[in-house]
Amino acid sequence: MTTPEPPTLRHWFMIATLGLVWGATFMFIEIALGGLPPFWLAAWRLTLGAALMLVIWRIMGGRYRIGTDPRARWPYVLICGVISTVVPFTLLSWGQLHVVSSFAGVSMATIPLMVLPLAHFFVPGDQLTRRKSLGFGLGFAGTLLLIGPQAVASSGSDLENWGRLACFGAAACYAISSIILRNCPPIDPIAMATLLLAVGAVIGVPLAWAMEGPPTLPATEPLVALLILAFIPTAAANYLRVLVVRSAGPTFMTLTNFQVPLWSLAFGALILGEPLPKTLLVALVLILSGLTLSQWSSLRRLFGARM
Repeated sequence: MTTPEPPTLRHWFMIATLGLVWGATFMFIEIALGGLPPFWLAAWRLTLGAALMLVIWRIMGGRYRIGTDPRARWPYVLICGVISTVVPFTLLSWGQLHVVSSFAGVSMATIPLMVLPLAHFFVPGDQLTRRKSLGFGLGFAGTLLLIGPQAVASSGSDLENWGRLACFGAAACYAISSIILRNCPPIDPIAMATLLLAVGAVIGVPLAWAMEGPPTLPATEPLVALLILAFIPTAAANYLRVLVVRSAGPTFMTLTNFQVPLWSLAFGALILGEPLPKTLLVALVLILSGLTLSQWSSLRRLFGARM
């Protein structure tokens, strides 16, 4: 496996876009859960997202093979399809029934802390350094400060502890799947993004049927939230994730997870009229400092050695 590319402006733009999109995801999940049970929410997200990607993949020519041995790719596609789509989607949907949404945001911010040691051992050229570790530590501290005491506030659910474990389980799935995705033999990015969602849908639909019975049509507001979740945070964002992980590497990809709480708070303030925390400025400084420190070498390449 070749070493990850030095991140370019294109990679930084994709990371910023993913942070924005995934920052709004928890809000739409909350809305969709008002009309859909959690297993069917995950299954519909995957099915609709896969359908959209299949259409796009077909329009783009339906390419799959790059290289000489397509059989070498299928174990990666199948395993990654399970642990990067249906398992974390279902865990998050179910977990958000039993925890406060801010806790779900904090759980996603633990992904970089999981990816760092995994990438050190399993991704050539993505080794752990003191500067990188300190940067991610600052970013995580900024996330905790940003969300504040409500990150550990109780939802009052009898299954809250299990809900928290579900959220952390989803974060672990994303971390592990990023390493697997990076180490997969060469494959067209659109094909990879499409196949991951298709694998998730094939497993997710019968699982939802077995757990929650046949599907029902939700009301208008949850249905709109579902469509947004399926087409933007699921289909489009999954394609961007594949592009970033396959080129710039899984560690760089985790920079999205420190942005998610920032965007989540911004959407809450702009759309729901929620107050911004008093610690916003300090938390923002910590998060941006952490991002800068952890990616110092790539920023020097982009903006010159005068940094």
